[in-house]
Amino acid sequence: MQMQVLTAASSLPRATLLRPAAAEPWRQSFLQLQACPIQRPGIMLHCKAQLQGQETRERRQLDDDEHAVMEAIPFLQGGDDDVAASTSELPYMIESIKSKLRAARNSLGETTVSAYDTAWIALVNRLDGGGERSPQFPEAIDWIARNQLPDGSWGDAGMFIVQDRLINTLGCVVALATWGVHEEQRARGLAYIQDNLWRLGEDDEEWMMVGFEITFPVLLEKAKNLGLDINYDDPALQDIYAKRQLKLAKIPREALHARPTTLLHSLEGMENLDWERLLQFKCPAGSLHSSPAASAYALSETGDKELLEYLETAINNFDGGAPCTYPVDNFDRLWSVDRLRRLGISRYFTSEIEEYLEYAYRHLSPDGMSYGGLCPVKDIDDTAMAFRLLRLHGYNVSSSVFNHFEKDGEYFCFAGQSSQSLTAMYNSYRASQIVFPGDDDGLEQLRAYCRAFLEERRATGNLRDKWVIANGLPSEVEYALDFPWKASLPRVETRVYLEQYGASEDAWIGKGLYRMTLVNNDLYLEAAKADFTNFQRLSRLEWLSLKRWYIRNNLQAHGVTEQSVLRAYFLAAANIFEPNRAAERLGWARTAILAEAIASHLRQYSANGAADGMTERLISGLASHDWDWSLREAWKQWLMSWTNESQGSTGGDTALLLVRTIEICSGRHGSAEQSLKNSADYARLEQIASSMCSKLATKILAQNGGSMDNVEGIDQEVDVEMKEVIQRVYGSSSNDVSSVTRQTFLDVVKSFCYVAHCSPETIDGHISKVLFEDVN
Repeated sequence: MQMQVLTAASSLPRATLLRPAAAEPWRQSFLQLQACPIQRPGIMLHCKAQLQGQETRERRQLDDDEHAVMEAIPFLQGGDDDVAASTSELPYMIESIKSKLRAARNSLGETTVSAYDTAWIALVNRLDGGGERSPQFPEAIDWIARNQLPDGSWGDAGMFIVQDRLINTLGCVVALATWGVHEEQRARGLAYIQDNLWRLGEDDEEWMMVGFEITFPVLLEKAKNLGLDINYDDPALQDIYAKRQLKLAKIPREALHARPTTLLHSLEGMENLDWERLLQFKCPAGSLHSSPAASAYALSETGDKELLEYLETAINNFDGGAPCTYPVDNFDRLWSVDRLRRLGISRYFTSEIEEYLEYAYRHLSPDGMSYGGLCPVKDIDDTAMAFRLLRLHGYNVSSSVFNHFEKDGEYFCFAGQSSQSLTAMYNSYRASQIVFPGDDDGLEQLRAYCRAFLEERRATGNLRDKWVIANGLPSEVEYALDFPWKASLPRVETRVYLEQYGASEDAWIGKGLYRMTLVNNDLYLEAAKADFTNFQRLSRLEWLSLKRWYIRNNLQAHGVTEQSVLRAYFLAAANIFEPNRAAERLGWARTAILAEAIASHLRQYSANGAADGMTERLISGLASHDWDWSLREAWKQWLMSWTNESQGSTGGDTALLLVRTIEICSGRHGSAEQSLKNSADYARLEQIASSMCSKLATKILAQNGGSMDNVEGIDQEVDVEMKEVIQRVYGSSSNDVSSVTRQTFLDVVKSFCYVAHCSPETIDGHISKVLFEDVN
C-alpha cells in the first residue's frame, strides 16, 4: 500500500511486461481479490506450489511454509495444551460475560462492600427505640462479625495499604465496642491497630484514602471516648491531627452549606453542621453525595426518612454491608464498555453495550455526568468517558460539556479539588481527540492542557493515580501519549492493553479500597486472550498463504520485498481482524502488494516519459478479461491516476483503491456506479480520504528519503480533515452510506496516519507483537 507503494523499488524489466498474462501477476490476481474465503487447513495443505523457473531456494521456502502450516493445524483445531483449551472455551466465556452484563442491567453498581461505611451504618442508634440504645441496623453488625480478616483487621483482603486497613479496622472496632458485642473479634482488631499504627508514617501520599485526614481522627475520638487502648500520642497520629486542622480551616463553611459539593461525601468527619440546609442537597435516591457513611451520620443526627430508606436499600442489596459509594451506575457501565472495547471483544456484546450506553446517555446533562446517575455533582472523569464512548457510538453529544470543568485555562475533575487526578486527565485527553468540525476550541484547549499535564508526570516518573491502583496505568498513559487516536490501530491497542489490564488485581481508592467487579474482571481478560490467540493463529495461516502467493507469482522480481508484503498484511489485519472478514482483509493486503509492484514498474516508465502509454496498455488489458466490473473499474481509476507528470504521487488514489477493493470483497459494494454517482456523502468521503492520504503519503515519502518539498504543515492540515472524517463516520445522520463502509474509510485513513506517525522500527515491533508473539 504506501505506504508501500511509495517505497522506491527496483524497476521491472521492459521485457517482462510483454510476456503472456501468466507472467504478470496483477493480471491473474484480480480474480483472487474478489473472494478470499478462509480456507480449511486441509485444502491449504494439499495445494502444491508450481514454481516453474523459480530457484531451489524458493521451492524450499514453500516446503518450509507448508510444514509450518501442518504444525499449526492442531492448534487451530484445539489441541491438548492449556491455550488451545482456553480458546475452545471462548464461546462459553462469552455467554458467561453476557449473563453478567445482562444481570447488571438494572444494577446501581457492581462493587464491593466497605467495612468503614458499614461501621458507620452500624453506629446508628435505633430511631424508634425511645430511651433504649440498640442498633438500627443489626445486620450491619452481623456483616462486620462475618468479614474480619485472619490477621484481625478489616479491609481489602487482596491488597495491603495501611490507611485502608486501619480506617476500616478502627471503624469496625468502634462499632462493636459501641454495642458491646463480639468481644473477641473486637480485641483482635484492637491489637491489629496497636501493632500497625506506626506504619501511617510510612504510607504513600499518592495513595491516600479519600478524606482520611478528616475522618480517621473522628473515629479516634470515638475510640478514646469508649476507653479503647490506643496510643493516641503516636507521632504518626499527631501528623494526621495537624493535617485535619489545616484542611478544615481551608473548607469554606458557607460554600459547604450553599450548594452540592464533594465535601458532602465526608460529612461524617465534620462538626457544627447546619443539617436543615445540608439536607436540601440530598440526591434523589435519598443519600448525601452517594456516601453511605455520610448518610448514616446524617441519619443519626436528623432521623431523616429518606436517608433511612437509602441505607436500607444499600444494606439489602449488599447482604448487610454497604459500599463506599452508591450508586455508581454510570461509572460501572461506562468503564465496563471501555474495557470490553480495548480488550478487543466488544463485538460479542453489541446489544448489551448499546443498552449500557443508552442508559448513560439518559443521565448525561449539559453540565456533564456524575459517577452515579442520581448524584448532582458532575466530574470530568465520567464526563470524558461518556463523551468519547457516546460519540464513537453515534450519539449526539456536545463538546460544551467540558466548559464546566475549566477555570482560567486549567481543567479540574471536581470543583475545589486538592490535587489533580492522573486518570481524569488521561481520560479527558482520550476524549479530546474525538473532535468534530463544529466543535469550538475548547476540545483543542483541553487536549493541550491534558497532554502537557501527562507529559510532565511522565517526565518526573510519577504516573500513579489517587483513585486507582493499577500496575498497567503507567503503560496506558505512555501508549496514549505515544500513539494518538488517529494513529492507533485496533489490534495494536488491544495487544498492548492485554498486558496493561489488571483485571481483578486492580483496586479503586475511596474512603477505603474497593473493587469494581464489572469493570475489572478476570473473565474479560481470559476471553480477550483466547480471542486474540484465535486471531493470531488465523493470521499466521493467512500470512503463510499470502507468502506462498507472493513467491508463486515471483513478485520479488517486480520490486516487492517480503517485508513489504508482511507490512501490507499487518496493516489490513490490524484494522480488519474479525475471522469472518478474511475476504476484506486479504483483499486489502493483496491489493496493496499488487499496487506496489505496478507502481514500481510504472515509476520506471515515468522516468522515461512512457508511463501514459503503459497505463493505457494495462487499462486495455483489464477490459479484455471477464472480471468483476466494480473491481475492474476500481483498478482502472487507480491506473488512470498515473501519468508522466504525476511521477507516482498516488497515495490518495491508492487509499481509494483499497477502500473500493475492501467494499467489493465484502459484498457491500455491488455496484460502483451506484455508490460513486448517487451518493454525495460517499463522494465526499472519497474526496477527503484521498486528500488526507495523499498528504500523508508525501510525508511518508519524505521520511524515507524523498523530497521534503510541501511537507511543512501537513500534520495540521490532516488534523483538520480528520475532524470531518470522524464526524462523517460517527456523527452523520445520512443513511446513504452504511456504517461499516464509513468505518472502512476510517480504517484506511488511520493506517496511513499510523505509517506516517511510526518509525519503521516501531512498525516492525508491532508486527512482531501483534502477529507472532504469543499472548501469555
